[in-house]
Amino acid sequence: MHRTIERTDARTWPNEQLKELFSEGFPEFITAGRLVKEYMGRVREWFAGLNLMLVDENGVPVASGRGVPVRWDGRPETLPTGYTDALARAVEGRERQVAADTLVICGAIVTPSPTGRGLAGETPKALRRRAADAGLARVVAPVRPTPKARYPLTPIETFMRWTRADGTALDPWIRTHQRLGAGIPAAAPASQTMTGTVAEWERWPRTAFPESGDYVIPDGLGLLRISRSADQGVHREPDVWMRHG
Repeated sequence: MHRTIERTDARTWPNEQLKELFSEGFPEFITAGRLVKEYMGRVREWFAGLNLMLVDENGVPVASGRGVPVRWDGRPETLPTGYTDALARAVEGRERQVAADTLVICGAIVTPSPTGRGLAGETPKALRRRAADAGLARVVAPVRPTPKARYPLTPIETFMRWTRADGTALDPWIRTHQRLGAGIPAAAPASQTMTGTVAEWERWPRTAFPESGDYVIPDGLGLLRISRSADQGVHREPDVWMRHG
């Protein structure tokens, strides 16, 4: 089946196509990252060439991915703290005219329709090619391990070592990157921080929080901390760093 890569801003995509593509991508609360909102406008404007769509022969988007360029010395201990910090480094590096040498893959999603089968690795591959074309020597990705929602009390450092009976990673996205030759240099235990009012948190996962305390929430990779006195809920999501080169 013939597929092509296009920049996301190359055309206006029909709403029904975007709805299908992103229908099973992320939980609603993922949009509650305040710092992400602060940087995302400049990310979309300045790094539009790294925001891609994989399009089938009928012109329908079947996968999507985004990356940002940062400067990184290759040491695990100097990686960004996660997704949000990668956006911040990219934007602030651009403002300071720092020469980037690394692409951070900040997201990849595949349509849940049957046409999406076998596509999981195509977007990372496309972004790796784009990185090479841009002269970026390294490619890394803070991968969101969705099955960890079943184990919210387990540290990400433990979860990322779990394997299936065949020796491959338990998490399908980690497996996808490993099949492309990537390794795990580090965990990102606080990759994103989502903050909202108690009412917002009760609406997002459709769960009541009668008292202050820590709660397990649907699709949450960690615990949600509720403070009713401050009318605030904070959820810190972990990721796993994958390095492609």
